[in-house]
Amino acid sequence: MLIEKLKNSFFKKSTIEQPSFSKQFYCLGTIINLTAYGKYAERSINEAEKRLNNIDDKMSAFKNYSELSKINNSAGKKFEVVSPDTYFVIKKAAYYSKLSEGTFDPTIRPLVKLWNIGKDNFKIPTNYEIKEAIKLVNYEDILFNDENRSIMLRKSNQCLDVGGIAKGYAADEIKAIFKKYGVKSALIDLGGNIYAVGKKINNQNWNIAVQNPLNERGQFVGILNLYDKSVVTSGGYERYSLKNNKVFHHIINSKTGYPAENEIISTTIISDNSIDGDGLSTGVYILGLKKGFKLIEETAGIDAVFITKDKKVCITSGIKNNFKLTDTNFNLQEDL
Repeated sequence: MLIEKLKNSFFKKSTIEQPSFSKQFYCLGTIINLTAYGKYAERSINEAEKRLNNIDDKMSAFKNYSELSKINNSAGKKFEVVSPDTYFVIKKAAYYSKLSEGTFDPTIRPLVKLWNIGKDNFKIPTNYEIKEAIKLVNYEDILFNDENRSIMLRKSNQCLDVGGIAKGYAADEIKAIFKKYGVKSALIDLGGNIYAVGKKINNQNWNIAVQNPLNERGQFVGILNLYDKSVVTSGGYERYSLKNNKVFHHIINSKTGYPAENEIISTTIISDNSIDGDGLSTGVYILGLKKGFKLIEETAGIDAVFITKDKKVCITSGIKNNFKLTDTNFNLQEDL
């Protein structure tokens, strides 16, 4: 099986300019690719793998022993004490829910389970089912007790899912491990969450491609030229189901209960911390171009690339000098 092979990992070493180490494995529900340069590259990546598994064990919505599952199982009944990791991530999720007017919401799991988009048991729910599930979706129902670091969901049957932000936290944690081991150049790829650590070993910026959401994987609309930045993309093309020739993508609007529909088909967030990019990418996708663009422009240290159905590529002011359009079928727009 593919997953079993990935779990066994593969790695390579080289002595070009300075020692490097790469590893691929499966974690956090995706394929992870890590590459680091430096004397302790191998040690840092092996430690990063352990850290990722630790985060997954705490925050997975699919492991019944995870801290997240304990919170979900105690919904409407009692607070559950959690680790500093889980508490921080859920607090951040609530913060970005408020910032994005609830378009990003970690309590959306009842709706996600109703649709099962991208899975064999996908179905289009009835209006009644959607109406009932929406009653359980409200980030304001996440109750926090800072004194003993515990969390509770206000209503029974409410469910948390931090899949939309945990990978960002994980990328930041890997970067911290790399820093601890003196790794100054590395590339972190957590299945759509990219972190370009430092500069490349030749002291040049990294070139990060922005996927063309209308084409197959590997086709891109432009290149981001940057260093020491996180790049997180959300798009309806990433996971979807087909029914009666209609595409149902996985980014669900918590207000309507249906996959988000507006002019945006892809959002890419550029930030110093990956958790911020993760927390914003889904929310601004659902907010739409005008509101999403305004939110990013008003948020310090954050930039974005928005791609629309009519093939416009809209970029925020902070990356005007760091983005190059490469697909002439698209039109670059630097302002709204």
